[in-house]
Amino acid sequence: MSSDSRIVLDARRLRIDAGECTLIDALDLALHQGEVVALLGKNGAGKTLLMHTLAGLREPAAGDVAIAGSSLGSMPRRAVARQLALMPQHSEDVFPASVLDTVMIGRHPHIDRFAWESKDDVERAREALALMDLVGFEGRDVLTLSGGERRRVAIAQCVVQDTPLMLLDEPTNHLDPHHQLDALELFRTLANQGRGILLSLHDVNFAARYADRCLLLYGDGRWELDESSLVLTPERLEALYGTPMRAIPWDDTTLYMPELRSRNP
Repeated sequence: MSSDSRIVLDARRLRIDAGECTLIDALDLALHQGEVVALLGKNGAGKTLLMHTLAGLREPAAGDVAIAGSSLGSMPRRAVARQLALMPQHSEDVFPASVLDTVMIGRHPHIDRFAWESKDDVERAREALALMDLVGFEGRDVLTLSGGERRRVAIAQCVVQDTPLMLLDEPTNHLDPHHQLDALELFRTLANQGRGILLSLHDVNFAARYADRCLLLYGDGRWELDESSLVLTPERLEALYGTPMRAIPWDDTTLYMPELRSRNP
């Protein structure tokens, strides 16, 4: 693996299988500090499986993953949690818990065993809630939250974990447009402050606006990784999603939209 200290995630020749199907083959991905990489692909292309593999929750069919210069498989889970924050696609709450206590879970990797949370930990959690427009929610039971509110709590939990690497699986899912933009602006700010962020998205235009590079997963082993401005083309997006895509100039940027299908009379 590379010794470049700016690389927070280094995957080499990674293969992801689902049953007998190879979804991703021979993937090379080096994610750097200060960088946002967007993961794009249709449903079932392997985005979530890749996230789980990069987080060490499942074994790759082939290849290696390193974080902070160390092989992921050789690291204790507590050490992994200090380097990597994973936001899953869904948050499942079985028992009642306050919003503040739920966000505080993100601080646990940094707290010594048998020790209590410090005032600094609590303040960090409150600051993360404020970043996600959740001031006043501290005492709410997470079981009473809407899907979008719970999603923002999950983002706050990842932020307060304070890791060099963040893996975010569809973080804007369930969010209204206002909070989608808030979240993406926050991720961009965190990257500018030195974190490395890999996030999966379904909105190509968000990827074009906020990501430095895009990783396209075609679901049949093929993948493409390049700067967003180079890899996002109507031709590639049509092949990626299986539907015609149109590039529409707008102000000083380009919007990508699926072609409208004609209706039968």
